[in-house]
Amino acid sequence: MEQQYLGSTGTPAKPVTESERLLGVLSHVLTFVVWIFAPLVIYFLKKDESEFVRIHAKESINFQLTLMLYYLVAFITLILLVGIFLFIVIGIFHVVLIIVATIRAADEKLYRYPYTIRFIQ
Repeated sequence: MEQQYLGSTGTPAKPVTESERLLGVLSHVLTFVVWIFAPLVIYFLKKDESEFVRIHAKESINFQLTLMLYYLVAFITLILLVGIFLFIVIGIFHVVLIIVATIRAADEKLYRYPYTIRFIQ
């Protein structure tokens, strides 16, 4: 279904409203404040109303769940002092990709986080 929704340039095939764009942006940027809960709420409230919002919220949820696993691995390896380096790398990865996803949502484009496990299809 998502393939039908995507235009050839990664933009949605149908016009995005201002409220859809805002919810797409919020599903990414609010993870800095309330972690996974914001995209979860947005996903469950709007998944049937807007495919653009559903895709962005779903991507944000999947990314946050994947990051949780990455941070767990970093915490486990903390004993080996490799974990400190992993925490720094994962933290930078986390911030940069959320900023990129937020900008893409603001530009009314779809975004898929790299290196993310797709828990929600």
